[in-house]
Amino acid sequence: MSTRCPWLDETKPDYVEYHDKEWGVPVLDDKTLFEFLVLESAQAGLSWYTILKRREEYRNAFADFDVEKVAAFTEQDEIRLQQDTGIIRNKLKISSTITNAKHFIEIQKEFGSFCSYLWSFTNNKVLVSSHETLEDYPATSQVSDALSKDLKNAALSLSAQP
Repeated sequence: MSTRCPWLDETKPDYVEYHDKEWGVPVLDDKTLFEFLVLESAQAGLSWYTILKRREEYRNAFADFDVEKVAAFTEQDEIRLQQDTGIIRNKLKISSTITNAKHFIEIQKEFGSFCSYLWSFTNNKVLVSSHETLEDYPATSQVSDALSKDLKNAALSLSAQP
């Protein structure tokens, strides 16, 4: 018998399916990691469920999460996306998705894959936590803080390149 997280609204079948099949499942391929990067970036300031309901629209808007195609998006693509009612039409979120795609590719080049880079922060091990109440869920961890700092530094150094 599996235990569901206390944050899950079990009245939403699509949310339950996401929880049971994807939440906490290790991701080992770059395409899925890029998909989650796009979706998580769109989620900032909103509920995850808001973005989850729009996942297919994001897939359509962002070239089936093909990082190379997204990195090549132009200003006209940004304008098109700002008119797309299927996604969150925030100009900064759209622009950062394209910028993030470029950084994602640079990390792939340096580490062989984004997956290798990401998993290096846990020594290629799955970290398991046990939380009983919503209050037990930390907003950050030592690993997430280290990853965030490294990504920011990488972005700054890439932005400084001519």
